[in-house]
Amino acid sequence: MTNGTVTTELDSALEKHRPELTGYCYRMLGSSFEAEDAVQDTLVRAWRSYDKFEGRSSLRSWLYRIATNVCLDMLTAGNKRARPMDLTEATPLAQAALSPRPDHTWLEPMPDARVLPQTADPAEAAVAKESVRLAFMAALQQLPPKQRAVLILREVLAWKASEVAELLGTSVASVNSALQRARATLAERADRGADAAVSDPLDEEQQKLLERYVAAFEGYDMTALTALLHEDAVMTMPPFDLWLAGPADITGFMTTLGAACAGSRLLPVQANGLPAFAHYKPDPEAGGFAPWAVQVLEISDGRITGFHCFLDTKRWFPLFDLPLRLEAEADEVQ
Repeated sequence: MTNGTVTTELDSALEKHRPELTGYCYRMLGSSFEAEDAVQDTLVRAWRSYDKFEGRSSLRSWLYRIATNVCLDMLTAGNKRARPMDLTEATPLAQAALSPRPDHTWLEPMPDARVLPQTADPAEAAVAKESVRLAFMAALQQLPPKQRAVLILREVLAWKASEVAELLGTSVASVNSALQRARATLAERADRGADAAVSDPLDEEQQKLLERYVAAFEGYDMTALTALLHEDAVMTMPPFDLWLAGPADITGFMTTLGAACAGSRLLPVQANGLPAFAHYKPDPEAGGFAPWAVQVLEISDGRITGFHCFLDTKRWFPLFDLPLRLEAEADEVQ
């Protein structure tokens, strides 16, 4: 067997683990781009040190050990990514102002295809989706890095305590203690379960809700949109720290500061295990539609409870493999 064949086989063996490693690093870091950087670093380190891999653990376990070390190194700065509601109180519409914060402040969206490995097990797929939803991801960011790793490995990836202890170079008792503390922190922060009712795949009622949402948003029909929003619905717009609560303030914002979005188009995408859309708004100068946001929706009890608009389209649209403009249809040009 030639060196070239060995290299190709190793590249293939390592690459096979990229989606699940990306999911792991994304949960650890809360950033789409940092997660992909961390995985690339992990695979490069593995490739360079493969001659030292003695096979006492599986290749997968070895890669997770490397990925964990990479993530822990990246987290030493102590930055905790967040959603706007984790940082400030809701802003009344009358005081709404768009104040951006740096990119590293925010929990970032992620396409499902990059972090959810293919699996034939529906229960495993459901756990994977639930563990990248925005509310759970935000809660993870509140944990110290090693507790975060323990919780993800034990609760999401279903590793044994002994396997996690070996990976982290610690004792089973220490792993169990870290898991208890992590669970307690998450219980204290428990969100109201805004996205807990999203089924996989979406049931007929949820599909109809999304169809009504698209019709209401594209028609900019605030009465119809109000009927779809939960009374406690929230709207966020990273990189701005502003967030709004309740249908009146959300629709009020959309008809004032957000009025330029009237006549927009929505394309369905898959993000964070939740219903999502690429939002294009009319481009009055060039015609057609320009990218404006990736919207991620949370649903509960037949209503929309979270409406999260990630506005940095120069970053998000290429990540989601989305076109950077839509042309107007013939009937719109006439």
